[in-house]
Amino acid sequence: MDLKPLTDAIAKGNRAEATKLTKAALDAKMLPQDIVEKGLVPGMSIVGEKFKRNEAFVPEMLIAARAMKESMAILEPLLVKAGIKPKYTCVIGTVQGDLHDIGKNLVAMMLKGANLGVVDLGTNVSPQKFIEAAKSSNADVIALSALLTTTMPSMKQTVVAAKEAGLKTKVIIGGAPVTQQFCDEIGADGYSPDAASAVDLVLKLMAA
Repeated sequence: MDLKPLTDAIAKGNRAEATKLTKAALDAKMLPQDIVEKGLVPGMSIVGEKFKRNEAFVPEMLIAARAMKESMAILEPLLVKAGIKPKYTCVIGTVQGDLHDIGKNLVAMMLKGANLGVVDLGTNVSPQKFIEAAKSSNADVIALSALLTTTMPSMKQTVVAAKEAGLKTKVIIGGAPVTQQFCDEIGADGYSPDAASAVDLVLKLMAA
């Protein structure tokens, strides 16, 4: 079965079509992981690339992510049953003192869209909570978001806490006031200017 129509349905955010084609692929005896990797993930990649080129915006990404989520709801129980886990796990949250979550939610959706495991801690997350979650989930990456300049020091505290805890986990940061320069200053492993680039950053760090 050709999965391109499924990819297109995800990219356009057509939920009804995406779930119908996901079920059809299963009926055609396709492996759930193949449907994810060859059907769903490329759909989110299309939207991510358009987002980077300013040809798509936050609403389009949210709509595509919703379609992906509905297809994943069908596939996830089968993946779990088959013992298939995402290759990498990311712990994500908005740092302590900050309650903004739109950017963080977008990054979480894009990471899930790339078939990465995501542990979303929500907003106002303390450095200690990030470290505990990274340990308990055996995370490969901790992703920190901040929208307020006043909460950016919490990013530094989390980077320090991760080093003190002896974690091998990579720490990446992002958010409107955050820059590559700040990333270098606090010793984080990477900075992403937008949600789509966050996926590239995680994969690049893991490949290294």
